[in-house]
Amino acid sequence: MNTAPDTSHTFPHDLILLLSRLLLAWIFVHEGVLLIANFSTASAGMAKLGVPPPLVIATIALQLVAGLAIATGVLLRPAAAALGLFCVATAVLFHTNFANRNELLHFEKDLAIAGGMFALALCGAGRWSIALVWRTRSAHVIVTPQAARESATQE
Repeated sequence: MNTAPDTSHTFPHDLILLLSRLLLAWIFVHEGVLLIANFSTASAGMAKLGVPPPLVIATIALQLVAGLAIATGVLLRPAAAALGLFCVATAVLFHTNFANRNELLHFEKDLAIAGGMFALALCGAGRWSIALVWRTRSAHVIVTPQAARESATQE
């Protein structure tokens, strides 16, 4: 039996996980805000690709809501899975003209982001998340480092 303390969630681990969440979230929140700010232009451009206006609105909502979920750690696993699937769908549906170097690059980036989202969905938000703060405050208990690690892996 291994009695060594669990050190899988150290300060650097938590910091890197938080920064990774924020970097992954940024692209979606930023794009969602830009699509809202330029909605008519974005809708017209997406209509040329066969995307109807209701789907444009759903895309914006997904990017904003799931992006904020990733950043805060609230409902992170379903948000990360949804954005991962969104990225795979975007790559396969819109970036398959590999003769165009720019399209190939977008295809590869979408798949790379999807991989990051799926990894995040597996590992959870970590100890530095609003979700963990809410859970610990609602329980009205003092959280030990071990309890925080266990709670973070459940998110």
